[in-house]
Amino acid sequence: MDVRLAIGFWVATALFCFQMGFTAYAQLRLPQVAAAFAHLGFPAYFRVQLAWVKLLGIALLLAPAPPRLKEWTYAGFAFDLGSAIAAHLSVGDGPQAWGWPLGSALLWGLSYVFWRRLRAAPPADVERYRHEGARQAV
Repeated sequence: MDVRLAIGFWVATALFCFQMGFTAYAQLRLPQVAAAFAHLGFPAYFRVQLAWVKLLGIALLLAPAPPRLKEWTYAGFAFDLGSAIAAHLSVGDGPQAWGWPLGSALLWGLSYVFWRRLRAAPPADVERYRHEGARQAV
């Protein structure tokens, strides 16, 4: 496993999870965020449900979960962030409103790309065996 890939993954994922955790907290606790959801036309129960689903998604990204479950978690976050951007644009909000989900989407993309590359990388034992076998063949 390439250490740079692992570091890139954990940095991007930690920043993404921190940002999503903050939005979940804000959706549950901050009245201005509740007002923003009302401005977008969403009911209060959706805001609360979305916050708890985000917290579950964060736990799944950080825990050693099966790859298919992580893939679905990444997909859920992609739908969430894309929908947030679309919702803000549909009511005419400016960059101060849709910039936050766009920045989160960039972190999501980095985390997802690093995760996919790590999954495609050969295990450390296979790589070590290849190098040892190459040295012995020479």
